[in-house]
Amino acid sequence: MKYSVIVPVYNRPDEVKELLESLRAQTFRDFEVILVEDGSSVPCEDIAKDFSKELDIKYFTKENSGPGQTRNYGAERAVGEYLIILDSDVMVPPGYFEAIEAELTREPADAFGGPDRAHKDFTPVQKAINYAMTSFFTTGGIRGGKVKMDKFYPRSFNLGISASAYVALGGFSKMRFGEDIDLSIRIFKNNYRCRLFPDAWVWHKRRTNLKKFFKQVHNSGIARINLYKKYPESLKLVHMLPSAFTIGIVMLLIVLLPALLIFSGLPWWASVLIALSPLLVWSAAVFTDSSIKNKSPKIGLLSIAASFIQLTGYGSGFLRAWWLRCVCGRGEELQAFRKTFYK
Repeated sequence: MKYSVIVPVYNRPDEVKELLESLRAQTFRDFEVILVEDGSSVPCEDIAKDFSKELDIKYFTKENSGPGQTRNYGAERAVGEYLIILDSDVMVPPGYFEAIEAELTREPADAFGGPDRAHKDFTPVQKAINYAMTSFFTTGGIRGGKVKMDKFYPRSFNLGISASAYVALGGFSKMRFGEDIDLSIRIFKNNYRCRLFPDAWVWHKRRTNLKKFFKQVHNSGIARINLYKKYPESLKLVHMLPSAFTIGIVMLLIVLLPALLIFSGLPWWASVLIALSPLLVWSAAVFTDSSIKNKSPKIGLLSIAASFIQLTGYGSGFLRAWWLRCVCGRGEELQAFRKTFYK
């Protein structure tokens, strides 16, 4: 068996169905699918059975322990030469495995990952969230963009690794959030060959509304400090930019704007425009870029909100964790929204 697709699942039967439908449409067939139900109250067993005649599916259930340990559970039961780690909220295009095969034939790799995109049938909010998570104006292009501020680290929504390297590294750690970056860091630290496969992309639904999206990125900001405590060298300038953005917004609103209103002698509307001009320029850039890429001014407008949430959510989580962990000495148990993904 060439590939084992490992998918941790927590109360997402409808998304699992969409993922299995996309796997069923693959032109390359030398793979198995391992679904691991992580203490779900709404299981997907019946859906797995519906696809069992067309796909080589193994279905398991276990007590809830979080995504990383659930992937390890599936990896222990996999037989593939490579493990393909996918989140349950992704779908893969028909040529997904062929793109991986082409890259591995061109140049061997011990680990790899691919970018993510928004499907044409996603809601406008989902497309805006996808933009916020992939744009150079928000994440610096580090999630698989052509222009990026740091090297590419595979993430668990679309990650491949040889079974031998996975075993040698001990799989995913017990981190509840950021466990995929933790694995990627260890891949590089142990000198395994790791590359971006740009054509092995997936459609990624992410959160379905902006409130859930805020919780997700806030936890990601916390996870970045947890990773810094384990690997100080892993913290890069691009990871601190959302915090700078967040602090900048606060300074504009509570320092610059009141000062202009009180002391400048300008009309109030002129003071507001001057104070908010950096934010307005950034918003215009996001709107223009997203509108062109998504061919929709509506999604462009939504992308401003999603991008603002992405930066301030991540930045506030980062700053909160920095204060509590680095200044106050709290432990890694700090997590703001544990129930966002897993109980």
